Amino acid sequence: MIVPITDEERAALARAALGEVVDPAEVGDLIGAERPEPGVVDLRFACTLAAYTGWSWVVSTSDLEGVEPTVLEVELLPGDGALLAPPWVPWAERLAEWRRQHPDERHPGEVADDETAEDDQDDEDREDDDAELDEEDLADDDGLDELDDAELEGALSPEEAEQDTGDVDDEDPEPDEADDDDRAPRPAEEDRSL
Repeated sequence: MIVPITDEERAALARAALGEVVDPAEVGDLIGAERPEPGVVDLRFACTLAAYTGWSWVVSTSDLEGVEPTVLEVELLPGDGALLAPPWVPWAERLAEWRRQHPDERHPGEVADDETAEDDQDDEDREDDDAELDEEDLADDDGLDELDDAELEGALSPEEAEQDTGDVDDEDPEPDEADDDDRAPRPAEEDRSL
């Protein structure tokens, strides 16, 4: 005959099952026990993982008469409100809080005063270089020759190219049989019998 299990023994069974899947340090105190349906007892333990605030470990155990209890399931479930986002905080307030917590660090978008002066000088130098290059480029012959008439010979202007498409669609697409008599015979059509 099997003696009924006590609540402490059921909790020890559940902790042993949790110890097989997670670090025992991640399992907190027993929060409670409930019977979701006949023959099943769920034991809920606090989760101590920082990223899972409000979550709990749930171990389902069997509770049948005359049968030794076993672990049915182990899971990590969210508690009430655990899946809700924290209240929205405007960016200016979050930035001010970050600056209070990190007084020695610069914000990623900020530039130190000495770097600002350095950047301004670099910008002025680039502008001077661009101005000099533009003036030199205007006065300097890069050695590029202009197109002469010989290179343009045979080239059509855009207007000519548009007019001369090379198609003969303007003519009658199928010549009349009378036209066949006027044309010269093709080599394959010549009479070669001698």
